[in-house]
Amino acid sequence: MQQRLPSRREVPIAFAHRGARSLARENTIEAFRLALRLGANGLESDVWSTSDGVAILDHDGVVRTLLRKVPVGNMERSSLPSHIPSVVEFVESVGTNFHLSLDIKSGGAIAPLAAALTSAHFPLDQLWLCSPDELVLDEVRAELPGSNLVHSTRLAKLPRTFEQHCARLSETGIGTVNLHHSEWNGGRVVMCHRFGLNAFGWDIQQPDTMENGVRMGLDGVYSDHVDMMVDVCTSTVGALPLPR
Repeated sequence: MQQRLPSRREVPIAFAHRGARSLARENTIEAFRLALRLGANGLESDVWSTSDGVAILDHDGVVRTLLRKVPVGNMERSSLPSHIPSVVEFVESVGTNFHLSLDIKSGGAIAPLAAALTSAHFPLDQLWLCSPDELVLDEVRAELPGSNLVHSTRLAKLPRTFEQHCARLSETGIGTVNLHHSEWNGGRVVMCHRFGLNAFGWDIQQPDTMENGVRMGLDGVYSDHVDMMVDVCTSTVGALPLPR
């Protein structure tokens, strides 16, 4: 069993990946509400912009028709299927008392997202904005100052050693490294924390893998299986508090 190592947080943020997608249609208001009822203290989705500048939540960013797939960026908000929520509709329906992790799928989504979150009064310190592109995160910093910047990557894609990468992120104000759970070990988590960075792990779908990640000190975990994630986190480190 993994030795228990300290986290930067008292307990990790338990992000429901696309809502409670193992129990409801992913990226829908129903799935997000269900995830919170099951005890998650974080929600995760992907953000895109429509052709008329509305920030929406969807995974693939395409709408399937009988003949072809149409990118949501080529469609107006009114033409999208009703199950796809806009960011404003999401906040109005689900609230603000949770952490929110969003993958920025295109640079064109940043300004509409900023406008939507500002109008919906979502607390920026509870917002975790993710991208594999550091330049995109620079744009996010300018549009949404006060939000948490997350570099989502794989070790094989780093142009430098992991230690050098942590040092670079710390210098540039990107506060979190997000890796696939299989790429984390206790040494990397400790190194991440040494540079003042959070360590997030995604795609954690099994109880033993979840316990291992929590015990090694991950500060945020992502799973499709919200009930399992909450059970393991609470049994390992205690209750998952909501932001307020």
